[in-house]
Amino acid sequence: MSASTIESRVDTKSAAFQKNSRAMIDRLTELKNEEEQIRRGGGAKGIESQHKKGRLTARERVAKLIDPKTELFELGIYAAHGMYEDWGGAPAAGVVTGLGHVAGRRVMIIANDATVKAGAFFPMTAKKVIRAQNIAIENRIPTIYLVDSSGIFLPLQEDVFPDTDDFGRVFRNNAVMSAMGIPQIAAIMGLCVAGGAYLPVMCDHILMTEGSGLFLAGPALVQTAIGQQVSAEELGGAKMHAQTSGTVDFREPDDPACIARIRELVDKMGHGPAAPFDHKPARPPLGRAEEIYGIFSAEASKQYDMHDIIARVVDAGEFEEYRADRGQTVLCGYARVGGWAVGIVANQKKNVTVSTSGTNEKRIEFGSVIYTEAADKAARFILDCNQNLVPLIFLHDVNGFMVGKEAEWSGIIRAGAKMVNAVANSVVPKITVICGGTFGAGHYAMCGKAYDPRFVFAWPMARYAVMSGESAAGTLVEIRVKQLEREGKKITPAEEKKLYESIHATYERQTDPRYGAARLWVDAIIDPARTREALIEALESAALNPDVAEFKTGVLQT
Repeated sequence: MSASTIESRVDTKSAAFQKNSRAMIDRLTELKNEEEQIRRGGGAKGIESQHKKGRLTARERVAKLIDPKTELFELGIYAAHGMYEDWGGAPAAGVVTGLGHVAGRRVMIIANDATVKAGAFFPMTAKKVIRAQNIAIENRIPTIYLVDSSGIFLPLQEDVFPDTDDFGRVFRNNAVMSAMGIPQIAAIMGLCVAGGAYLPVMCDHILMTEGSGLFLAGPALVQTAIGQQVSAEELGGAKMHAQTSGTVDFREPDDPACIARIRELVDKMGHGPAAPFDHKPARPPLGRAEEIYGIFSAEASKQYDMHDIIARVVDAGEFEEYRADRGQTVLCGYARVGGWAVGIVANQKKNVTVSTSGTNEKRIEFGSVIYTEAADKAARFILDCNQNLVPLIFLHDVNGFMVGKEAEWSGIIRAGAKMVNAVANSVVPKITVICGGTFGAGHYAMCGKAYDPRFVFAWPMARYAVMSGESAAGTLVEIRVKQLEREGKKITPAEEKKLYESIHATYERQTDPRYGAARLWVDAIIDPARTREALIEALESAALNPDVAEFKTGVLQT
């Protein structure tokens, strides 16, 4: 082994390892069952209705579009999960998005699911499409739209129509992507009406199948508005748009023919310049990826060594650890993932013993907490990665920054501000994986969603909030008790316990990664054993964008 190879010795027979494995496998099974349900979209009746029209479902179209023996790397499957229940729900927000290979090229695919409310746009549908477009913009990914939508879901129009991250932003992004030279292909494979009609027409290539409709207003609305009676085919059918309006580039008889034509168009696309990030032939990681199940513990009180996780993600288990003896609750170092050079910033869950500066007195630093020295180290490492054009990967299991007199005297706020500044101004691709907890300002410093990571992934046991459920419930109960006392009321221990349990249950539901994924705070909840594959997908996508801005930090706290 080289000097940089992680020495990972994990007892796979231990009770703790077995317990962790069972817990993770149980949660993965639960998620996979949920995802299968989501993939059914509007259910058997919706699928049957689509087939009766001679059309494929969104997922059937995607399966035919991508290259044989490849899979869609789906993004946002949990979008709108548990939302819009008063309207019957909107599985996957009524749209399928993800990265796939078409004719050997990596593309972003956005496909309306007509089995879910005729493909109508709920508020989260618009946000999901925009998120997919933003990923395509940041990484310069060619984008294919499979359009089959009745337009805005009118009962919720006020939350779909007007704002910067609502329906209109989709078409604005079409225009911006075109100006940036990002190829866009749109295939109208069903309804495409009202404002939604602008999407395909703002793309580079427009295809349309027989029996589809493209119009700003359908026959019924036209008759109401101007008294004109006209059939759907005459108003906005494929033949009319191919022969009369000249809007459609390719008129296709059915879905299979349309998909075949899309594949041919992608096959003819040129190739842009390469990104400046270093790449070598990939080497397998150290140890079996499934061992992550037993290494990782979601219990706040339990420790594990993040080095053991990293060894099972990076090539050959090699990790050039940066300032290994300083600020040990945050690990920083260089590695390769799938051959791509990366810088890794990871929270260490294991407690470490350090010597106090000046006195050499020993003290414990708690795992998952960012101390002043760790924040300083991480900030400097992030600067180095930007200087040397090395993409950054952040592995979260963070409770936040250290608090207390000693922490404040050591300059924890100054060091934290420096780390946040370095993350915020980074110009190299950033990819975030939320492994365990991601709480408070630690979430921001570790490149949370607000700091523009190209992708955000979460493990099934992740927790996502200002503070843990226990801390939040305890704090809120204390506030409530004091409020009642000021009003001259007294709460019994039983009532206090009931209040705590109620607040804790609500908070726990909101910290579940599915809650975040439903709101697109997370792009995908991934199997920990497939973390390496997800990172490779993200890195190869990022490598499609050759442009790296000049790195500047402005005022940096020192």
